[in-house]
Amino acid sequence: MSERTLTADMPAPLLEMRGVSKSFPGVKALDQVDFTVYPGEVLALVGENGAGKSTLMKILSGVYTMDEGEIFFEGKPITISGPLASQRAGISIIYQELNVLNNLNIAENLFVGREKVGKNGLVDRQRTHREARALLDEVKLSLDTRTLMGRLSTAQKQMVEVARALSFNARLIIMDEPTSSLTDTETRTLFDITRRLKERGVAVVFISHRMAEIFQISDRVTVMRDGQMISSFQTGETTEAEIISAMVGREVDSLYDKSDAEIGEMALEVKNLSSRDGYLQDISFSVRAGEILGFAGLVGAGRSEVMRAIFGIDPRQTGDIFVRGKKAVINGTTDALRHGMGFVPEDRKEQALILNMTVKKNMSLAALDRVSNGWFVDKARENTLVDRFVALLRVKTPSAEQMVKNLSGGNQQKVVIAKWMANEPSILILDEPTRGIDVGAKKEIHRLMAELASQGVAIIMISSELPEIIGMSDRIIVMHEGRIKGEFPHRNVTQEQIMQMAVS
Repeated sequence: MSERTLTADMPAPLLEMRGVSKSFPGVKALDQVDFTVYPGEVLALVGENGAGKSTLMKILSGVYTMDEGEIFFEGKPITISGPLASQRAGISIIYQELNVLNNLNIAENLFVGREKVGKNGLVDRQRTHREARALLDEVKLSLDTRTLMGRLSTAQKQMVEVARALSFNARLIIMDEPTSSLTDTETRTLFDITRRLKERGVAVVFISHRMAEIFQISDRVTVMRDGQMISSFQTGETTEAEIISAMVGREVDSLYDKSDAEIGEMALEVKNLSSRDGYLQDISFSVRAGEILGFAGLVGAGRSEVMRAIFGIDPRQTGDIFVRGKKAVINGTTDALRHGMGFVPEDRKEQALILNMTVKKNMSLAALDRVSNGWFVDKARENTLVDRFVALLRVKTPSAEQMVKNLSGGNQQKVVIAKWMANEPSILILDEPTRGIDVGAKKEIHRLMAELASQGVAIIMISSELPEIIGMSDRIIVMHEGRIKGEFPHRNVTQEQIMQMAVS
């Protein structure tokens, strides 16, 4: 289905993509897609993971070439042969998976490949840092432009990427899940920048799974499903339910499908944990079998650091860990695995997946003992295990032999979760388990969490989405600057109460 036709009171399109198709081995990612963007509008592009959003944007940004179709920009046909051709046409993209050079400083990252050169043919560093400073001021980022990118937080790197997009003076900016790593304050800054771009006639394609943001910032919403364009709505004339229904092709009732599981014996106790760098101080908490314990807090509050220390990834300065009432010596991840723990980290690509391996090998990696006979993997047992979880989590892949790097972000996340579920942990830590995942997949993961809890698994969930924290947790712990600030013993709590504790 194509988008609505241009009416008389609409301006001429800035961008038109007509009849765009793209196939990969075993998958038709795009099927005769028509896509239109108008000058000075914020267009929200939504759809489930694997719907084709990223593929369409990668064609527009020159990463992929389309198999068939036409692209018109400012009324003229264009050929996008690569990323440089896209940038020269006036198109800039900010990817969800940040594309930065950690060994270079901020200014060098902003102008990499188009360095400011003086008359002597050498890089004019003074001019580079002066122009970099002006760009950082636009995004309200008060950092020294000589700071190495590797020393920045994920949120700070995201804002530098926004500044870099602004430096191209683009007519169209694509933002792929731009707020996934930002605090509320940084998100408001990004929205302020987006509105200023709109006033200058710049169009923004805003890809997000966060419905509240879509209704806050967009003028129009376009929905994709299964590689096709489904429908387009004026934001002010539609509802969240209508958009979700178009995305998934069915009505989605309660997103937080949480039934109360029986709370059992003590599964994990952490007492007086502190980190070697001194940031984490006196962390103590517990979680029982069948319980979902939510960890809330702002970006940088220390939630991920606590879980990494518990799982043996980062060293502890002090602290004791008890598993099922017995003191556990956990000095590394092997120790954590031996004690029945699983950990789905926040950054799936850097910390959880081997991208050049297949779906099958990634899923079975943490459960080799369960699919092996001595030194050798039992192929039949491995296939049975993997096929079970591909079906259970509805992983969209042509086969289990597909390279995991070729899956969408949401399906990669499902593979990570399947990997740990396959190992049948009694304690499962989930760090931002639904970040960058569409509403349909979120519901599936929430259902799986509830099912695991009902089977007696103790679950610790970190989430920056307060509705998710409230909807899925039996108890909620709030952190601020490396310390536990307080606890809400039940789900009868408001977002405002959690946020007040998180910032105090």
